[in-house]
Amino acid sequence: MRTRALLVAALLALAGCTDPAQDGGGPAADGGATGTLTVFAAASLIDVFTELGARMEEEHPELDVRISYSGSSALATQLVQGAPADVFASADETQMARLEDAGLVTRAELFAANRLMLAVPADGSAGVTAPDGAGIPSLRDLVTGDPTMAVCAPEVPCGEAAAQVLRAAGLADVPDTYAEDVRSVLSLVELGEVDAGLVYVSDVHAAGDAVLAYAFSESARAVNRYPIAVPSGAPNAEAARAFVDLVLSDAGQAALADAGFQRP
Repeated sequence: MRTRALLVAALLALAGCTDPAQDGGGPAADGGATGTLTVFAAASLIDVFTELGARMEEEHPELDVRISYSGSSALATQLVQGAPADVFASADETQMARLEDAGLVTRAELFAANRLMLAVPADGSAGVTAPDGAGIPSLRDLVTGDPTMAVCAPEVPCGEAAAQVLRAAGLADVPDTYAEDVRSVLSLVELGEVDAGLVYVSDVHAAGDAVLAYAFSESARAVNRYPIAVPSGAPNAEAARAFVDLVLSDAGQAALADAGFQRP
């Protein structure tokens, strides 16, 4: 598979030394997308967008899909500062609104939703008690001790959601570590470097048996909806539209559902 998950810095360096006339795309002789398709996507989308990027390349052999995954706020900042991209997929509507306000996006479409779960290492966690009985417990019912907890930084969509649910549960002072994106939080939990972390349902699906995870009632107050758009002046607008159409298609929605995402 030729789809590559690039760091933002590497992507910007590549953009600075690449001739847009050579790196852009357009219709191939058979009407398919060609050239390079550059996608900026929230870190929580890494598994499903890598899959969809590979599908795009299979359907369009002359297309090279390059996906940069990071926190949505960092990606939005790079776009506002002039970084070239053909598609932007954010983990919340706030970051997309930044691009709309800057005149960089005119048509954003919702394609998924996600909510938080409390994840702990697979062998359990000090300070977190498994729910006992039916129903969905409060986060306060789960966090019964003094666990070391990781959450996303406040400026990242998952961090904003974490702050909302923690305030609602009366646990605003509990976090000890703030990570740059949700996959960084998940890694800390998987490695046992923290006792618990707030991650998305989709991240729990990706982790499999590496973590235990618990739903909690406050998560319904902070459901993040994911918009996707083709930025104005996208170098490969035709391929970008084809990718967005794939994400919104029945096949794309099925892949998202399989990865733990909800419909928006």
